[in-house]
Amino acid sequence: MSTRLVDTHAHLDAPPFDGDREAVVQRAREAGIAVVTMGTDLESSRRAVEIAERYAPWVWAAVGVHPHEARRYVHKGRFDPRALEELERLLQRARVVAVGEIGLDYFKEFSPRDAQKIALEAQLELSQRCEKPVVLHNRDSEGDLIPVLKRYSLGGVWHSFTGDRALLERVLELGLYVGVNGIVTFPKSQALQEAVRAAPLDKLVVETDAPYLAPVPHRGKRNEPLFVRDVAAFVAQLKGLSTEELSEATTANAEDLFGARLP
Repeated sequence: MSTRLVDTHAHLDAPPFDGDREAVVQRAREAGIAVVTMGTDLESSRRAVEIAERYAPWVWAAVGVHPHEARRYVHKGRFDPRALEELERLLQRARVVAVGEIGLDYFKEFSPRDAQKIALEAQLELSQRCEKPVVLHNRDSEGDLIPVLKRYSLGGVWHSFTGDRALLERVLELGLYVGVNGIVTFPKSQALQEAVRAAPLDKLVVETDAPYLAPVPHRGKRNEPLFVRDVAAFVAQLKGLSTEELSEATTANAEDLFGARLP
């Protein structure tokens, strides 16, 4: 059985990779791991597309404005139309498979909540118009995020799921995939582990959020896509599966989610 994997969420454009980005991608490729790299603003989205094109067919890209950056793109109650036009142009590129990373973040609130909501809805509409799935960010915001999502008909993934079984059910009701990363390996993540144990296998994908959130046994180090193997192995153990079975299922899910045949 194939052991190929997809890291469905990484930030390969991030500065911690500036010194050895090619080696990071090469390590993933040699392990049979494809990567979807995220944009967080216009500049990051451009870089994500460039990286995906440079390292095709092993890297794909998503483009979007993260809630932390919403304040830079929302003026007088409106999302910058020029930024939206550029995102739409980027979405036409062959290596771009999703709108992301978008959502709401009420934990750090680097942008006002109103600006975050305006940016989110503008990009959800963009997703529908371009028929691309969304990659969703949530921190302490599900009370607002879920009602907004219910107004749209779209596919996507709830990235970095850290909730319990009750939140899992609400996410699944939206028809979304559930992205699981290194947080699930942390000793204090029992509620998350129980949720992942209960999650339908056909709705799970694995991710790293590299260079952040390195899984056990790499905690404290820079994360990288190669470490998605540790996430997959841990999730497989939780669900009573072999790593090969979990890898095959989550890879098929990633292909369905992004509408792309990955290596």
